[in-house]
Amino acid sequence: MTQEAISPKKIMIDYGVLLGIISLLLGVLLYVTNNHVTPHWSFALFGFSLFIIVIVLGLKKFKNSTGGFMSLGEALKIGLGIALISAIIGLVWQLVMTNILDPEYAAKTLEVQREQMIESQPEITEEQLDATMEMIAGFSNPILSAAIQLLAGIFFGFIISLIAGVIMKKENPYANVEQ
Repeated sequence: MTQEAISPKKIMIDYGVLLGIISLLLGVLLYVTNNHVTPHWSFALFGFSLFIIVIVLGLKKFKNSTGGFMSLGEALKIGLGIALISAIIGLVWQLVMTNILDPEYAAKTLEVQREQMIESQPEITEEQLDATMEMIAGFSNPILSAAIQLLAGIFFGFIISLIAGVIMKKENPYANVEQ
C-alpha cells in the first residue's frame, strides 16, 4: 500500500496555522499576565524554539509523505509558507493588542526603554536621551512595526528552512525520468 503525497500547500497551511495559533496563545498569555510590555527573555527563547520545531515538523511530514524525498527548493517553499502564515496570524494579534486591547502599548514600551537606557547609561545627557527616544519612537509606527515583524518572520523562516532543508534533503532519483 503506497502513501499519498501531501501537497506542500496543505503542509504550509496546516503548520502555519498551528504555529500562528501557538504564537497567538503565547501573546494572549503575556497579555493576561500583564507581561506583554516587558516579557522575560525566556518567552522569546521558547517562542523561537517552537518556531523551529513546527517548521522542521512540517518539513518532516512532507518528506515522509513523499517516500522520504524532498528537495531543498521544496523545503524552502514549505518553510517560508509556514513562516509567512504564522507571521500574518501573529501580526493580526499584534494589531488587535496594540490598537484595541492596549492602545497605550507603544507609549508604555517607550517608557520602559527610556528607563532601561537611563539605568544602563547613567551618564547620558537629557538631550542625548531625548534624541535617542525620538529616533526609537519613529520605529514604533504601527505600519513599520508590522512590516518589520512580517519580514523578520520570513527571514527566520528562510534561515530555518535552509538549514533544515540542507540536512533533510534527499532528491528523488526517479523524478526526472521520462516515461
